[in-house]
Amino acid sequence: MLRPPVEPMLAQARETVPGPGVLPGALAFEAKFDGYRCLMFTPAHPGGPVLLQSRRGSLIERHFPDLVRAANDLPPGLVLDGELVVWHRERFSFETLQRRAAAGGRSVEQLAAAFPAHYIAFDCLQAGGEELLAEPYARRRAVLEELFTGHGLTAPWTLCPMTTDPALAQEWLTSWTDVPGVEGLVIKGLAQRYLPGARGWFKVRRRNTTEAVIGGITGSLRRPQLLILGRYDDDGRLRPVGRTVPLRPDAARQVADHLRPASPDHPWTGARFSSAWGSREALDVTPVVPDLVAEVDADTSIDRGGAWRHPLRFARLRLDTAAADVPRFGQGTTPAAG
Repeated sequence: MLRPPVEPMLAQARETVPGPGVLPGALAFEAKFDGYRCLMFTPAHPGGPVLLQSRRGSLIERHFPDLVRAANDLPPGLVLDGELVVWHRERFSFETLQRRAAAGGRSVEQLAAAFPAHYIAFDCLQAGGEELLAEPYARRRAVLEELFTGHGLTAPWTLCPMTTDPALAQEWLTSWTDVPGVEGLVIKGLAQRYLPGARGWFKVRRRNTTEAVIGGITGSLRRPQLLILGRYDDDGRLRPVGRTVPLRPDAARQVADHLRPASPDHPWTGARFSSAWGSREALDVTPVVPDLVAEVDADTSIDRGGAWRHPLRFARLRLDTAAADVPRFGQGTTPAAG
């Protein structure tokens, strides 16, 4: 019998959808949702606790009492792998999900009533007390589908969409990811075992080309390492929207040729920038004159308001574009012109 903590199997990022032969068996494509990775354990015997485990191994069921109550109707001895999400205002809301995960006391039930959680199941690690880790994904998926059909599961339970048709998967990648909170695809091999902690799957995020203003850098003006990007809001304030991955040497030289040190009245003077989304570690940022426009590749993980949660890839400088022509703060991945 599986007991928490169980390390979830992970995926390694790919730029494009891989072809056949890269994973054991034929390929299966699942929609990738932007939520909290969560393993769910139903009790082996009546009256036992329902447990919800985060990706890092923490038990988080006290934050999601609505899901725990719903899970009491599921079969005993079940372990599911999936994504916790919250649907709010016609979109998946990662921010609301965060509020729920951080809530305590009476606010837990209040938030559960106002913003109910949903669970998107994509794998079954145990059913009826039988551990399935060594079984191929094809069988685990069949067990999961039988769970949904045999028990007539509806909200808050959702069966993660899956296809073995590469053309349909590509269509999902280009159309479904227009919905905030749908990030891309996870690719699995039908013959794959479930390997806790291993990066044995692939993930492909949809990325869009767009533009942002370079407001700061790490490194030096002669050798910039990361670009700290911003967009102007409707009041003319430069608002941070994200940072790039480390620049390639040729890109760093290209940017360095045009950087100018900022004056003390730069809007980001004294501001603190974290090294990663959700991290408390600060970057050593040097503000620069915010008149250079960068074209970047960005994925679809955007906070409400317009900031990217994942690092962006620098594509090129847009010396033909003025900072005033960049999409406004909050406009997400509006495609770049030209």
